[in-house]
Amino acid sequence: MQGIKTIVKKELADHFSSYRFMILFALIAMVSLIIAYMVGLNIKEELEGVTKPKFVFLMLFTSSGALFSLVQFVAFFGPLIGLVLGFDSINRERNEGTLSKLLSQPIYRDVVINGKFLAGVITIAIMLVSIVLVVTGLGLSTVGVIPGIEEFWRILIYMVISIVYISFWLAVAILFSILFRSIATSALAALAVWIFFSFFISLGASVVANAITPDSTETTTEALLRKAKIIRAVTMTSPMELYSNATATVLDPKLKTTRSLITMGPMERLSIARFSGPLSLAQSVLVVMPYIITLIAITAICFAISYTVFIRQEIRSM
Repeated sequence: MQGIKTIVKKELADHFSSYRFMILFALIAMVSLIIAYMVGLNIKEELEGVTKPKFVFLMLFTSSGALFSLVQFVAFFGPLIGLVLGFDSINRERNEGTLSKLLSQPIYRDVVINGKFLAGVITIAIMLVSIVLVVTGLGLSTVGVIPGIEEFWRILIYMVISIVYISFWLAVAILFSILFRSIATSALAALAVWIFFSFFISLGASVVANAITPDSTETTTEALLRKAKIIRAVTMTSPMELYSNATATVLDPKLKTTRSLITMGPMERLSIARFSGPLSLAQSVLVVMPYIITLIAITAICFAISYTVFIRQEIRSM
């Protein structure tokens, strides 16, 4: 596609030279390092005089610091990276009059939207890789444990899932940037979507479960199981829940499933000892593959909607 390299280079230069990007990157990097340092010190104290268990290096990402773990921090605040990068990607140039000048050049519209999204994904990847590398180096010096090959691959898969997850929010921000002329309106709409999926889905899941399955004294166990299934079904509509389940299972080999409540029959209880060891990398990936595919699908669908709306817009409106 002719001209896409030019668009990507221009967008990357804009991102890395903007003050808001540098402030956001510095804030996220600082909080990530503080979490990793606190977790590293706790792990070092707990493992003094004890044989270091397998996969101890992954605890840097899954163990909670003062408030939350690094995985939880990225799950909750990672979407802000995508929203900040994309909420004014189109309407800012439209309001400044540079978009019409850009489209008057021998550059197709699809090159513009594809270049902006690709530049955002590259920026997200650079940020995440940089933070994970610094956290890894800090963990090596603090904990004194070298990650194994399987741990390395698990961290790599975690970074790929994180890039896809934040890219979804980038696509959401670009969509609102196309739909609304006002930069403030697109920013508020994107934040509203993030708040809805981050806070209200979990609250709404309990309300829906209580409405569908009222408390019953006769079948207490069945009611609780039915309610748990409904809550899980509703919360799984949130991208943050999909991401949290996928990354937690990939980074913690001891997790056999993403479900928080499991019913076991007699045969399962008899054979539970066979599954007492940690899952292999292939097994962990197989468990979370539906979540990864879902994240990729919703990201592609959101960007496809943005692409279609942008292509069909009138040039005069730009």
